[in-house]
Parts: sequence; structure tokens; C-alpha cells
Amino acid sequence: MKSSSLTQALYRKLLNEEDARVCKSIAPEACHEVPGNFLRLIFTHFLSKLGDACANPKIVLPWLLESLAAPAYLLGFLVPIRESGSLLPQLVLASYVRRLPIRKYAWSLGALLQGVCVLAMAAVAMLLEGAAAGFSIVGLLVVFSLARGLSSVAAKDVLGKTIPKKRRGRVNGWSASAAGLVTVVLAVVLIMQQGSDNELKSATLLLILAGGLWLLAAFWFLRVKEYAGEVSGGGNALTEAIKRLNILINDAPFRRFVIARALLLCSALTAPYYVALGQQHLSGQSALLGYFILASGLASLLSAPFWGRFADVSSRRVMIWAAIISAGLGVVVFLLDVFEVGLAQLFMLPLLYFLLTVAHQGVRVGRKTYVVDLAEGNRRTDYVAVSNSVIGLVLLLMGASGVLASNLGYGAAILALSMAGVAGAFMAYRLPEVG
Repeated sequence: MKSSSLTQALYRKLLNEEDARVCKSIAPEACHEVPGNFLRLIFTHFLSKLGDACANPKIVLPWLLESLAAPAYLLGFLVPIRESGSLLPQLVLASYVRRLPIRKYAWSLGALLQGVCVLAMAAVAMLLEGAAAGFSIVGLLVVFSLARGLSSVAAKDVLGKTIPKKRRGRVNGWSASAAGLVTVVLAVVLIMQQGSDNELKSATLLLILAGGLWLLAAFWFLRVKEYAGEVSGGGNALTEAIKRLNILINDAPFRRFVIARALLLCSALTAPYYVALGQQHLSGQSALLGYFILASGLASLLSAPFWGRFADVSSRRVMIWAAIISAGLGVVVFLLDVFEVGLAQLFMLPLLYFLLTVAHQGVRVGRKTYVVDLAEGNRRTDYVAVSNSVIGLVLLLMGASGVLASNLGYGAAILALSMAGVAGAFMAYRLPEVG
């Protein structure tokens, strides 16, 4: 069934091009489904990102644990579990996903499990408290992250099979922009509810909303028109995963990409230090956290479409420029901190955080588009799984070293991570063009 005229018109509008039917690097029979799939993928990614915003492990889950009087040390496990838990198992999960000729079902299963886990967290919030509630939520977060890993492995492969090159970056860009809009709304709600006595109720309602969004996303992704692709047989999943690590040894462009991606983590890892500096220089400003969230949402809303379009021209150059911006901002913040200039102004650090988030969006859109364009077929699935598993391990290691780095002072930690960003820009410069 071919896409409707309305779908075609909206597709061309989003691409802003005269000829929006360029089909390269996908199966010929999938070509006429591109407009419809483009819109379905954007909407599904929007739903999932909205679910992420409503169950944000940096805001909503800590808020919930504090309201339930859970042990304070559990707060430190939320973000590492959320990120690394979804990345590390992908090397094994890919062995199962690659056997499926139609892989959208794997993504929908992962989304369904995520929705169920988040709804279960809401139930915990209504029924339990203290340590029992805290450990239950952390345990559900582990399952949530594993399900997220399953969806992540399948997502990029479905994108590569259904959307041609020069179009994929804008799928990521428009969906991230929509997520930024929602984050802005959530930030305004948080600012308006400062000092509210209904913190537990608000967090529980957000989790119920997030769970519903994930379930809707699971259903909507099944509407993607995906044609059967390559499959490879058998063997033990862990054995196959270990064998697949040889890609890092034998494939030099991919190896350089993984090294560059690891170094480009600086754009994400420096963000908490910006917030910590704000708390240090502006203690007592209750609305500051809301302004940081507002800055993050606006940055995603305004910058993601630009980065997506730029990534369709050269995802390699997107990574280079985003890394340079992130590293340059780190140097500026370090100097302002050392000389104690400007950081006591309420809007200074949120403004710098806005620019950092713009750069981070570039890193995310650039590296996602690059790895999809770097390979075809099952090779793409292997690339995604290996790189995500390696980055999951790097995240755990860098998270542990962050405790030592924070002892040097927040500004010094930002500077050290920014130097890693400079190295990441250099490694990205050495990558081949793939668009």
C-alpha cells in the first residue's frame, strides 16, 4: 500500500526539498513506503522520548525515592543503571535480533516491557515506602534498562532498512526536537510547583503517563512497513557476541568511531558539573533547577532539527563541531570558576548549560546517524551492538572516576573532560565520510 497524498505532502514539508523520494541503500520494494515510515518513526520516537522525559532518572525517580523515604545511597545507582544497563547487554541481544527477518517486533517488545516496568514503579509508589519501595524501584529500573537495550538494537536496524541515507538524521532530529518541547513544558510545571506538598502524587502521575506512552509507542511501531531482511543462524548468543568483538580489531574505521564516541561522552558527563557549580554559586535559588531543565529542553527543541539536517550532509562534521563547541564551553566555565566571574548571576550557568546541550544534541544526532550509515545489513546490527556495549562499560568506568575528579573541584573536572572532547574531535576528524 503506497503512502497517501497527505503523508507525501507532510513528508516533503519536513524534508523541505523538491524531490523527497530519493531511495538509496534500502530495498527497492521499501522505497514507496518511505514517506509513511518516516512519519511513523518520528511519532514513535516522540512517544518514547516523551516517556523518557516523564520518567527522567535525573529528576522524577530521585524525586520519587526522596518522597518515599528510600535509602539515600540508592540515588547514586539510578543514572548508571539507566544508561549502562541498556548498553552492556546489547552485544548478546544482537545475536537474537539478527535472526529475525522482521525486527520491529523486537523494538515493540522492548517498549512494552518498559511501559510495564514504569507502571509497576507507579504501583510501588502507591503501595510501599522506605527501603522496600527503593529496592523495588531500582530492581524495576534494571529490567527497564535491559528492555531498553533490546529496543535500541532493533531501532537503528529498522531505521536503516526503511529510511534511505540523507533522510535518517532528520528522523532523529525531529523526534528529539519534539522531546525538547515536552521537556520545556515539564520544566515550567516544575518551576510552578516549587514547594508543593504533592510531590509523591505528581511523581506517581508522571510515571503512569510515561507507562501509557511506552505502551502506545509499542503499538505504533508495529505500523512501520518493514520488509524481511538478512538473517544469520545460530550458535550460542554469548559465543557469537564474543566473536563479534573482532570487529574492533579488524575494522579500523569502526574502531576509530568507537574511540571517538567514547571521548565524546564529555558532552554528557560534564552536564552534572554545570548544575553542581550552579548550586555552589547560587545556593538558595529554588528555581535554579527548573531553569536548567528549561535550558535543556529549549536546546533540544531548537537545535535538533538543525543537527539532523547537518548530519544528512556529513554526520562526521557534526561530531567534530559539536565536540569543539562542548570543549570550548568547558574551558570558558573553568576560567569563570577560577576567576570567580559571572557564575553568581542567576542566568549565566543555565545559559552555558543551554549551549552545552546544543552541542550534546549534535554529538547524539551525529554519532547515531554515522553508525547507521557506516554499514549495511547485519553488519549495522553488529556495529550498534558492539559500540553500545563498549560505551556501556566506559560509562561505568568513567562514572567511578567521576568521584575522584569531583575532589579536584567541579571546574577542574569540567576542564579535564573537555580535553577528552578535544581528543574526540580529532578522532572524528580521522573518520571517513559515509554519507
